[in-house]
Amino acid sequence: MENEFLSKVEDNATVHALSGRLQLERGDSLAEGYFWNSAYKCFTFGKVDLVPTIEEYTTLLKCPKIQVQKTYAWVFSSQTFVNKLMSIFGMSEPWVTARIQQKGDSKCIPWENLRDFILTHPDEKKRVDIFALSIYGLVIFPKALRHVDEAVIDLIDRLEKGITPVPSILAEMLRSLSSCRKVGEGRFIGCAQLLMAWFHGHFWKNLKEGDIEWRAYWMVPNEIMYRCGNFDWVPLLGIWGATGYTPLLALRQYNLRQFVPTTYGLAQSEFSFKGARYKKRVRELSDAWKQTCWMKRLAVGSMVTPKYNEWFKKRLNDNIPKPSLENARPIGEQLQVAPSELEIIRQDFEKKSSELGKKIEQLEEEKVHRD
Repeated sequence: MENEFLSKVEDNATVHALSGRLQLERGDSLAEGYFWNSAYKCFTFGKVDLVPTIEEYTTLLKCPKIQVQKTYAWVFSSQTFVNKLMSIFGMSEPWVTARIQQKGDSKCIPWENLRDFILTHPDEKKRVDIFALSIYGLVIFPKALRHVDEAVIDLIDRLEKGITPVPSILAEMLRSLSSCRKVGEGRFIGCAQLLMAWFHGHFWKNLKEGDIEWRAYWMVPNEIMYRCGNFDWVPLLGIWGATGYTPLLALRQYNLRQFVPTTYGLAQSEFSFKGARYKKRVRELSDAWKQTCWMKRLAVGSMVTPKYNEWFKKRLNDNIPKPSLENARPIGEQLQVAPSELEIIRQDFEKKSSELGKKIEQLEEEKVHRD
């Protein structure tokens, strides 16, 4: 039985009643948050919450509909980083070992080595695989500038087995936002381009409550995953750690009526893949994904229940200082994105192509002179 999967679909009214009862019994157990609300794992704009959801990111990335039994979960494998790279590159151990570098607490491989491999390797499939690895390591999970982290290698290795990367992408985005919010600064280790695309789907002008487009124009959801296993929310396993989020905070993004969400335990959901007990927690979250609960959509417009309004006002007073919207700036100014790794890749390829072009011209001239 432990290897079987259970996916249960419930109607909106049932989830509404269950969420209200659980929230009343268990409360929030949350700390304070602000613009990025680390406690509730969402963006809070004035009197509303929004959060990138699995369904939205699946649509933006044009991934197939989620297969819960194929969701990524970090595996405690004895296979070394070197062996995985040997398998991906199809190269010898000395070749791979010579190119591995230590960056902080992780092992990485430099982008320059990947670029040269893409440009020169005779196997077209290998070139495509390494290019995909580069995009994931430099753009989607950009932990070390111009380097691909070893954790990305494990994810790429599992993609060929048909797993979906969406929950992991969402997990690391939420974890990075919370980390930056906690220290008040820091480098965003997530796909900034994807987050900006999500923002532009919901805000047509400024980050103001009145400018919100609740359901992004590209979003056509069917059912909504709202909890897994014994958790009252959706646990997300990333490649460096885990967290959780509750889509019930942002039902208006699905054109559903917003009711009081269940948030108990959400504040304690985040952890890194370090320490003594994290392996046990990873197994618990992975097992939870074997029992998923989905809610049917009931299109009733962007409304809220009276109880939700009361709950939100109390939450604002207790936990979240209300931000000033008087000097709200356009999205582009609010979310300044560091120079894109995609731009770095493009510039490197153009430079390398130019060098190869000049070399070819030189060889052709020498051939003409010899003739």
